[in-house]
Amino acid sequence: MDRRDFLKTLAVTGVAFSLKMSDGMGLLAQTTKSAAGNQAVDLVAVMGGEPDIMFRRAIAEMGGMGKFVKSGQKVCIKPNIGWDKTPELAANTNPKLVAEIVKQCLAAGAKEVVVFDHTCDEWTKCYKNSGIEAAAKKAGAKVLPGNDEAYYKKEISLPKGKSLKSAKIHSAILDSDVWINVPILKHHGGANMSIAMKNHMGIVWNRRVFHVKNLQQCIADICTLDKKAVLNVVDGYRLLTNNGPQGKSEGDVVLAKALFISQDIVAVDTAAVKFFNSSQKHNIPLDHVGHISLGQEQKLGTMNIDKLNVKRIKL
Repeated sequence: MDRRDFLKTLAVTGVAFSLKMSDGMGLLAQTTKSAAGNQAVDLVAVMGGEPDIMFRRAIAEMGGMGKFVKSGQKVCIKPNIGWDKTPELAANTNPKLVAEIVKQCLAAGAKEVVVFDHTCDEWTKCYKNSGIEAAAKKAGAKVLPGNDEAYYKKEISLPKGKSLKSAKIHSAILDSDVWINVPILKHHGGANMSIAMKNHMGIVWNRRVFHVKNLQQCIADICTLDKKAVLNVVDGYRLLTNNGPQGKSEGDVVLAKALFISQDIVAVDTAAVKFFNSSQKHNIPLDHVGHISLGQEQKLGTMNIDKLNVKRIKL
C-alpha cells in the first residue's frame, strides 16, 4: 500500500494512526476523537491498551454492560477458540478479553455465563492451549463443548437466507437470554477475513454445507438468525496477517492493541477490515470480503460507518 492509498484508507475509516515497526511487529497508536454530542454511540474503537482494559473503556462508552445484560439473565459468550494455538499466535480470541467480558456480565447481574465454540482442531486442546477455558472458568463462567452433536438438537429456520435456509444451532445460544459475539480479527484463507460475521460458523453443527453452497453467502445467511448477538466485540490485540485461519508462526502476527465494539455486525466488520489493511502490508480489499456487503444487502447493518456515531479512543 503506497502513501496515497494508506492516507485514503485512514480518511475512509475516520481514524488517524502512526506506525512504528520493531522486530517485525507493528505497534499502533491513535489520536482521540470524540463521538458527536450526546447521541448514543454506534461503534467504539479503542487503541493502545491491554485487552481487558480496552474492553472496560469500550463498554463504558457504549453505556455499560447493564445496558445489554439484565439481572437474572443467562448469557452466552461465543469467542473464536477454533485452533490448538497459544494466544501469541493470534488464531483465537484473547483469553484476557473473554475473562473480562465474563466478569462484566456477572457484575451486571447475569444468572449464568456460558462460553463455547465449535472448534476445528480437537476441542479439549483448543480450549486448553488458547488459554480461554482456564480464563473463563476463573472469571466465573461455565465452559461447554462445541464438538458434540448432542448440543445441536434443534434445526433453526433461516427464512431470510439465500443459500443457507436452516442450520442446527448450539443449545448454548438457543438457551441463553442474550449472547455476545467475540471474534478475533484475522486473515482467513477461505473467507479472506474472519471477524464477527465469520465467527457465526462456530455456532453451527454442519459447516461443510457453507463450502459447498457458497461460503460468502452462507456466512451472511447464518447472520440472519433471528436471535442476534447483543454485542459484537472484535479482538484486534494481535492480528494474524497471513496464513489464516491458523497461522504458522509469530512472524504472521502484528501486535496492534486494538478493539472494536458495536451492535451493528456489518459496521464493526467493515471498520475492522479497514483497520487491518491500514496496520500492515498485507492488503485485503473490502470487496474481497464478500459476506460483509452481502450482509448489508440483507439489511444486517451498514458499511457506511462514516454515517454512524463512532467513538475513537487512544489509551
